[in-house]
Amino acid sequence: MFRPYHPGRAPDRLSRRFFRYLSLVSLLFWVASALAGDVKPIPKAGACPPGYYSSGKYCVPRKSANPVIEKHGACPPGYYSNGNYCVGRDNAKDVVEKLGACPPGYYSNGNYCVARK
Repeated sequence: MFRPYHPGRAPDRLSRRFFRYLSLVSLLFWVASALAGDVKPIPKAGACPPGYYSSGKYCVPRKSANPVIEKHGACPPGYYSNGNYCVGRDNAKDVVEKLGACPPGYYSNGNYCVARK
């Protein structure tokens, strides 16, 4: 990782390889935190779903919580029913409530628009 000191040449404190490694690790942490940031507090509609705790008028996700959407009819693929919510499984895709035609990259499924990817 570090280059040895060579007389007659200015010593590098950190090598290029170390900076590349540091940049890659930083990028991976950034991507992981961006992906993990999808789970957010939701308005409370009865008992909170698994992985969430009650805080005032909200259900707040715990660290291990899966995504949750408010239930409007049958749950979309990748989600299961729990009270007034649809709880995402590990393979759940992004879902939004259907308000007309689905946006690009989504397909219609009951009362929801489900991401294709």
